[in-house]
Amino acid sequence: MVAAATLTIDLGALRGNYRAVRAAAAPAAAGAVVKADAYGLGADRIAPALYQEGCRHFFVAQLSEALALRPLLAADARLFVMNGLQPGTERACAEAGIVPMLNSLDQVANWSALGAVTAQPLQAVLQFDSGMSRLGMMPEEARRLAAEPNRLAGIQPLYAMSHLASADDADESQNRDQLAAMQAVKALFPDLPLCLANSGGIFLGPEFHGALVRPGIALYGGIPNPAAAQTIKPVVTLEVPVIQTRTVPAGTRIGYGGDFVAPAEMRLAAIEAGYADGLPRHLGGFGAAFHDGVRLPMVGRVSMDSTVIDISALPEGALTLGSKVELIGPHQTLDQFAVLADTIAYEILTRLGRRYQRVYKD
Repeated sequence: MVAAATLTIDLGALRGNYRAVRAAAAPAAAGAVVKADAYGLGADRIAPALYQEGCRHFFVAQLSEALALRPLLAADARLFVMNGLQPGTERACAEAGIVPMLNSLDQVANWSALGAVTAQPLQAVLQFDSGMSRLGMMPEEARRLAAEPNRLAGIQPLYAMSHLASADDADESQNRDQLAAMQAVKALFPDLPLCLANSGGIFLGPEFHGALVRPGIALYGGIPNPAAAQTIKPVVTLEVPVIQTRTVPAGTRIGYGGDFVAPAEMRLAAIEAGYADGLPRHLGGFGAAFHDGVRLPMVGRVSMDSTVIDISALPEGALTLGSKVELIGPHQTLDQFAVLADTIAYEILTRLGRRYQRVYKD
């Protein structure tokens, strides 16, 4: 490999996190959200590892993601498309044995039309908007669907699903409001099991679990809410090499715009990662790297392909061309890195660029 920056993905930790959320959700079944290339970590490696750990329900956002994963998983693995289907893609979905979420009466009608001409009813998940106003049928549509069951002709519904908007905060009243909304849906469709809890929802308690939970960020080492902090283990480590070091005098302007000015003599290192590699530009002046446990602040703006760090706290010569510094790892967790960037762990993971050498250990 010619890449020097290394993103290490610990499949053993991934498996351990799956076991942890599965235990927390029991007796509900536990699936896995592997959309966006398994949050940027490589769905072709992540999904098979989770399958080997016993996962049989895999959630993606788009049909193209499901079609790419289908050949990599055994026939008993179910693939669910959370965004549902665009018109004209229904037959490709059905032929591949992929299960769509039906988010609207239009999607219900399109899937039913195909189901009417197939030998067996087509499986689907009915998604309802319980208060997030993003995807899913609204309460009046749910009541209409229940009152007109012929709309589901040719369809075999598997679950009633919704998505929690505030599961990262156990005290947020919206969680209870959404649970109540889904209990109302359950009253309309009493034979349909619920699928409600995402990573954070799993740690809200058993009443949120339903029959199937779908963890995402927790599998990849993100902490979905404080209750998971002792359970979820880190999965990724990001180490980046030094390109160049230098010593600059007081008054030296550093980076684009020269908006950081050295207050005293400083020793600096340019490292080989920038915003093209998923480091948010906002990290300049807030973020840091680590070497031998020593925090090395980022100074100046993050560039496209490099970032400057202050290495004055290290012994002279401690870093040279090719030396590695840690951006995510034992001294700075994924969530801590995200806080410094004023964002969330989900965004950090999904933005990590393809120039990193990806190393999988298990």
